[in-house]
Amino acid sequence: MSVPVVYTPHYLDYNFGPQHPFSPLRLVMLLELLEHLGHPPRPTEPSPATREEVRTVHLESFVRRVEAASRGEVSPGFEHYGLGTADTPIFPGMDEAARWLVGGTLSAARMVAQGQAREVLQLGGGLHHAQRDLAAGFCVYNDLSVAIRYLTHQGLRVAYVDIDVHHGDGVQWIHYDEAEVLTFSIHESGRYLYPGTGHIHEIGKAQGTGRKLNLPLEPFTEDGSYLEVLQMSLEPALRWFRPDVMVIQCGADAHYQDPLAEILLSTRAYAKIFHLLRQYVAEFAQGRAIYTLGGGYSLDATTRVWALLYLLLQGLPLPERLPETWLRRWGLQLGRELTPTLHDPPSPYPEIPRRAEIEQRNRQVAERLLEAVRPYWK
Repeated sequence: MSVPVVYTPHYLDYNFGPQHPFSPLRLVMLLELLEHLGHPPRPTEPSPATREEVRTVHLESFVRRVEAASRGEVSPGFEHYGLGTADTPIFPGMDEAARWLVGGTLSAARMVAQGQAREVLQLGGGLHHAQRDLAAGFCVYNDLSVAIRYLTHQGLRVAYVDIDVHHGDGVQWIHYDEAEVLTFSIHESGRYLYPGTGHIHEIGKAQGTGRKLNLPLEPFTEDGSYLEVLQMSLEPALRWFRPDVMVIQCGADAHYQDPLAEILLSTRAYAKIFHLLRQYVAEFAQGRAIYTLGGGYSLDATTRVWALLYLLLQGLPLPERLPETWLRRWGLQLGRELTPTLHDPPSPYPEIPRRAEIEQRNRQVAERLLEAVRPYWK
């Protein structure tokens, strides 16, 4: 049985402008690639989230500011709410565009909670930096937390897993004291990368203590080390927590081509990560999961990583070479050659001289993380 897909062209309205890295071209390229491969999605179209649904996570004062900014009203207080910054500039219709993305992730959550599907792919969303009263890091409303809040209100225990290269700070802080939500973020260390958080001592508070896990990685971490420490830390956490459903943010910006970070994953590593996460979904979460997109700022790499995600979830064959028509069209439009194969070429970057040291440090961080949280796993 194929995995249902949630998508609407309204997602393309979430657009900060042609020079902004969070580009709707990522989705346009992905959908065209899947069409050329002969496997176009036949999506379920969501409705936009209502104001009341957004308010299950975000404060009234913040929502009012987003609505005002969306209408073109100008206020010197907007930046206090993260609006009108270089990261999250204001654009007309921003409130509605963000609510479409929230509605998509919420629709996927409803499908799983109501038994209409075991797994759902939301071809959008993953806006993990937005906080209760703050837009941040290209994220206006936090679709992930709205969906998680819906699921917990249905009596379900949720494990949130975030493989974006940036720490999933908004989701963590929104659910920091909640016992029914486990958050796990594997990311480049906040010592080097936005948003500067996601350290191993951030383990939750009150009833949420021990249920918030962060695995900050050294810059220039490669495939083998990433997969080793992911399994070391995530598997025991899920085995203990036993969620009813997993919400997985599938950011593609840990790829070695990404211009905004320094983790060096290949597409082959992403394929192994997606297989591993599905294995965990089947073993620990009764086969129930919602997959969203997220970050990814190399148009070449991001399109291929998300095509991999789609094809693997649908059980479709992986092509060796990408369609020439698609390569020519987007190569001309972007003014550069694209990788002609789904997977990266062998040895695509120079050897990392500190590889052994990086691997050892990542292993030590994973061990220290487990030491910090295990006393609370009772």
